[in-house]
Amino acid sequence: MAQTPSPGAGSVLDDLLLYRLSRLLSVGGSPVIRLCEGRFGITRREWRVLATLVEHGGKGLGSSQLAELAQLDRARTSRAVGSLVAKGLMSRSQPGGDRRQVILRLTDAGHAIHAELFPMVREINAQLMAALTPQAAQQFDESLARLQARAQALVSTVADLPKADRRRRTPSGA
Repeated sequence: MAQTPSPGAGSVLDDLLLYRLSRLLSVGGSPVIRLCEGRFGITRREWRVLATLVEHGGKGLGSSQLAELAQLDRARTSRAVGSLVAKGLMSRSQPGGDRRQVILRLTDAGHAIHAELFPMVREINAQLMAALTPQAAQQFDESLARLQARAQALVSTVADLPKADRRRRTPSGA
């Protein structure tokens, strides 16, 4: 007897959990992107870096800390930080003149954008979550926490796989 695939691990693309989550983010996140880019002149990634710095960087954060907390690679974080600094929304300082260490902080303008944009993003999220009953929302939240923990555990199992090199046009070993 054939075994039925578990939910989220189906045999067609539309059954795959990560594909469905990606589609949800694409559709559900588009109002956030429009707000960020159209109204505030920042990208979604810049918003993520800015919001992460507000959440975790009361006294400032180093670049590596910020990248880890935002769950972005260092290169993407560096580009977002450079853009936010150029826009006057974030500042860099080097404590004691040590060029190896950089502390990142939001400027008053960065805090002002966060103060205006965060309630709008929160409302978009509330509208999405309104599709669920309070009980279903709680179960969904618990399920997301379990999925996040499982995903973090899976990361260690792929440590021996080659890292992405988007400049390479063929898979490694081909």
